[in-house]
Amino acid sequence: MKQAAAFFDIDGTIYREGLITEVFKKMVTHEIIDQKRWHDEVKPAYMAWDRRVGDYDTYLMRVTEIFKQALVGFSSQHINFIAQKVIEQKGDRVYQFPRQEIERHQREGRKVIAISGSPDALVRLMAEKYRFDDWRGSLYKTDERGYYTGEIVPMWDSVSKLKALNELVEQYSLDLNECWAYGDTNGDFTMLRAVGHPTAINPTRELLLNIRADAELAKKIRVVVERKDVVYNIDLKTLRLE
Repeated sequence: MKQAAAFFDIDGTIYREGLITEVFKKMVTHEIIDQKRWHDEVKPAYMAWDRRVGDYDTYLMRVTEIFKQALVGFSSQHINFIAQKVIEQKGDRVYQFPRQEIERHQREGRKVIAISGSPDALVRLMAEKYRFDDWRGSLYKTDERGYYTGEIVPMWDSVSKLKALNELVEQYSLDLNECWAYGDTNGDFTMLRAVGHPTAINPTRELLLNIRADAELAKKIRVVVERKDVVYNIDLKTLRLE
């Protein structure tokens, strides 16, 4: 018998920022990452985004690249410890709408699954905190001693997320027409397009443009924007993108 599931991206969809940026900040604070690299290579991208003259993806990719470089030869035990602290201290910083949707799907008996571009250690801890049934994250590979090699199996792009989704469909005998998906960036596009009940939460301009260009997806998707303590349902037909 076919089952139903709800698939959630985490960064920007559930969590109000990026989990990897929280780990990155702690690595800078504890001097695992040189503060000069933060000031020279990351801060300009962060400031551009913060002032709304740059985009978040540029900032995030700078963080991800330096994070990957800093991990090489570093013990996974240390990163797991930092990840645990991040979830303990920051794991409640989630949007109210997706939190309510997670709880609703759990009450209604659907499997709840995270598919996120954040490092797998973080995704696992976040999934455990919110009682997800399964999860997939970017895999940062380690050697036989448990030290990071610098090799990554990503989960932040649309192709990787669709592949993970199809594997989960096979694993749990899911009916995609009865499944739900939630995402905020173009990396979530294929995941949203694949299910019967997609929702874009605080979507990027790029994602909105691609949704509009896809008649099938535009017809069935729900677009939600959460600001402060208000949740807005957006009508794509009347939405103007300046």
